[in-house]
Amino acid sequence: MNLLFIGDIVGKPGRRACRLLLPDLVQEFRPDAIIANGENAAGGFGLTADTADEILASGVTVMTTGNHVWNKKEFYKVLATSERVIRPANYPPGAPGRGATVVHLAGGMRLCVLNLAGRVFMAPLDCPFRTADRVLEEFSSRCDLFVVDFHAEATSEKVAMGWYLDGRVACVVGTHTHVQTADERVLPCGTAYITDLGMTGPVDSVIGVRKDIIVERFLGGLPARFETASGRAQLSGVAVTVDEATGKAKGIERVLVTETA
Repeated sequence: MNLLFIGDIVGKPGRRACRLLLPDLVQEFRPDAIIANGENAAGGFGLTADTADEILASGVTVMTTGNHVWNKKEFYKVLATSERVIRPANYPPGAPGRGATVVHLAGGMRLCVLNLAGRVFMAPLDCPFRTADRVLEEFSSRCDLFVVDFHAEATSEKVAMGWYLDGRVACVVGTHTHVQTADERVLPCGTAYITDLGMTGPVDSVIGVRKDIIVERFLGGLPARFETASGRAQLSGVAVTVDEATGKAKGIERVLVTETA
């Protein structure tokens, strides 16, 4: 089985990159499912019904999110009913939406996509480690393999989650920091891991935002309204191969492609 994970989609350039660059990646990797983090897809912060539909129409199977999914309140009603757009499972009870979903793949395989959010340098949510335990137990009879998007700031917390779930899920991929890391590997018990998938969005930017705004903010120390950068975009992520018989990973490969000028 082949899976393709796409890092944080930022604004219109990120959505365009999905639409234009994803078809060639599908031809190359032949994924059975495509999982993308879309929490920054609408103007750099949050999602709307239209932007979610645009990304799903580009070929994405399931969209994960993170802390910015709450930026646009009109999207809450989409989260409340969607089975293809999920939010971190460790938000308190009563938060709209679901933290995990099951995808029925060709050949009868059932894939559970679990979304978690970190707590280090982020909001004080429920424990993501204990939440993972709970979801894995809850869904164990309904799916054949698990994959996890851990949307977190601290590298140490992400690495710890990889080790905690090693052998229990097919892969743990990190999102949120928008910079692709070079530590992809299959852990000893069969879980593919990378600390951050990277960003799908404008290349000439500071993690998706206009360079001049961020540079001035560092120089002057004053708050500024963020605006998504323009120009050519990249698509960043990983391709993972999974042994269907065991539900464990056989390989992981970084993906980084850029629009031509």
